[in-house]
Amino acid sequence: MADDNGSFENLDRAGQVTASVVRRPRFAVNLVLALAVSLSWFVLIAMSVRSATVAPGESGPGAELLPSMPFPLPAFLEQFLQLCLTPNPVGGSLASYAALSLMWFLMALAMMLPSAAPMIRTYCEIADTARARGEKVVHPLVLVAGYLLVWLVASLGFAGLSLGVQAMAATPALTPVQGMAGAAALIVAGLYQFSGLKEACLKKCRNPFTTLFSRWSTRPSRIFRLGIDQGVWCLGCCWGLMLVMFAAGLMNVFWMALLALFTTVEKQVDGRFPGRVAGAILLVWAAALLLISA
Repeated sequence: MADDNGSFENLDRAGQVTASVVRRPRFAVNLVLALAVSLSWFVLIAMSVRSATVAPGESGPGAELLPSMPFPLPAFLEQFLQLCLTPNPVGGSLASYAALSLMWFLMALAMMLPSAAPMIRTYCEIADTARARGEKVVHPLVLVAGYLLVWLVASLGFAGLSLGVQAMAATPALTPVQGMAGAAALIVAGLYQFSGLKEACLKKCRNPFTTLFSRWSTRPSRIFRLGIDQGVWCLGCCWGLMLVMFAAGLMNVFWMALLALFTTVEKQVDGRFPGRVAGAILLVWAAALLLISA
């Protein structure tokens, strides 16, 4: 057994480190989140570089810089990218749908987890305080699992939309959508930035403490449901911005990074000014697409 001070001196170095991590749920959660976000960005950047190499000039604004980046793509990612790039998914629709769903989920991990970090950290702080008082706590990863389930389901919807756009346009799913379709995506995203629903969801995301504290529970099922609710509010904030990727190019890593930064800032800054500026920019972009395609 461990010493009274919890030093675990009878374990080897690896065992002591493991025990230390287990006793510190906040550190464990931060480690898991950092690994998930880093891995997602690695895969997306690698795919973006390869996509820009395969189809130069068709990957959206800024993508012309990608082919010069020395970023080799592992064989399994090469196959994954080819499924996403298939111009006619009829023969292998299930495989293409699964690949696009996974791609959208990776985008959600890379773009949305950083903006959810304050909410997750708040739960960790509440759990840490409760554990210090000797109370039972539900591990924060249960909350994270509920949050990610929402984005997994949303990814299935975005993947279906990608295949629909791909079938109508008869172009690869990762190519930026131009003309009326691209403008429509930007108009929806831009107008949603001014909506009351967007503002209501944003308020929930900006002030997670009240909800997390008032709905505190020692039952994993309730914390999992709480994570789902937090995910729904986050989706309510950001689904419109995800549509921008159709106009920018689904594999445009520069726009992924820009939107990830914006969603993080938008959830931290009070007021509606950042969201309205973003909405106005998207509407101007939509108007420009309409003028070009006229």
